[in-house]
Amino acid sequence: MSTNSSPLSTALPALARRRCLAAVALHDSRMDGAFVYAVRSTGIYCRPSCPSRRPDTKQILLFVQPEAAEQAGFRACRRCHPRQARRSPQAELIRRVCGEIEGHPEGPVSLRTLAEITGLSAAHLQRTFRQAMGITPRQYADALRVARLKSELRKGKDVTTALHEVSYGSTSRLYEKSDAHLGMTPATYRRGGRGMNISYTIAPCSLGRVLVAATDRGISAVYLGDRDSNLAAALRKEYPQAEIRSGSSEHANWVRAIVRHLAGTNPQLDLPTDVMATAFQRRVWEALRSIPLGATRTYSEVARSIGQPSAIRAVARACATNPTSIVVPCHRVVRTDGTLGGYRWGLGRKKLLLEQEKNAARAR
Repeated sequence: MSTNSSPLSTALPALARRRCLAAVALHDSRMDGAFVYAVRSTGIYCRPSCPSRRPDTKQILLFVQPEAAEQAGFRACRRCHPRQARRSPQAELIRRVCGEIEGHPEGPVSLRTLAEITGLSAAHLQRTFRQAMGITPRQYADALRVARLKSELRKGKDVTTALHEVSYGSTSRLYEKSDAHLGMTPATYRRGGRGMNISYTIAPCSLGRVLVAATDRGISAVYLGDRDSNLAAALRKEYPQAEIRSGSSEHANWVRAIVRHLAGTNPQLDLPTDVMATAFQRRVWEALRSIPLGATRTYSEVARSIGQPSAIRAVARACATNPTSIVVPCHRVVRTDGTLGGYRWGLGRKKLLLEQEKNAARAR
């Protein structure tokens, strides 16, 4: 059986894929007709509301329509009969918009054009699509293009050739979009993440020891601890394929800014980052950077702010895996009951950070 899939199964950014998988997990009949899911281990595809036992998400492929699943070698479920699923108006709209976007690999279709095709206002179309898929039509188109870019790079093609294959208008456009979805430049992705040149410095701070690691493009890690050897080991575990060196003074200004921030003398910390991340992680981390000094947000509030109110656990995981603490202030996220929740560098440090930031905000 072939497992080649339609664009939906390979190109969805993490946010939209999570939305579809959530519909599968909840047997959500509202999404019947918007997509079907196939299971590698059984060779069967189903509608989202199928009452069958849910497989491991690693076994699931997503397809916009049954025909695409069958072309990939899957057969229809005899329990839920996905071909007979009645599409809701919303599901039909999503299917139609996805089809229009996928049918124009030469470049994204404008929102105005999609609105004219569907007979809706641009605002209504944008809102409906995002509510169903978790992303905008433009983000869906960008995800398709980056998926094609990944495919070309995995074939061993050089970046310039891949650029033309996926119809990016310029090299800068290619790097702008691929950075957001790959978490690194296309050339670095092609080498499996190798090629990152990271230098780090460990300095004393008000919370013990702080490791600051960075590339020329931005900060890649900020760790807090008591032992230098543990901090350095954590960095190498985070970036096992990178070129890492210690003792460099290249990014001394960034190090000083972070140390001063921890001491309470530099309240505003706006530094660039260079990290490997999924699209969902980036959205969460951007939301964290928007939390004002001296304020906190709950995990559910962060989930709502990114348009994913049910993704509370996923938000918590994104906070826990944030490599650039302090710069991306994951310590400002607490539980709904007001308790601190978890913190990679210890709850004592989290409490001190929050108290210090509240005092700094009052002083301002």
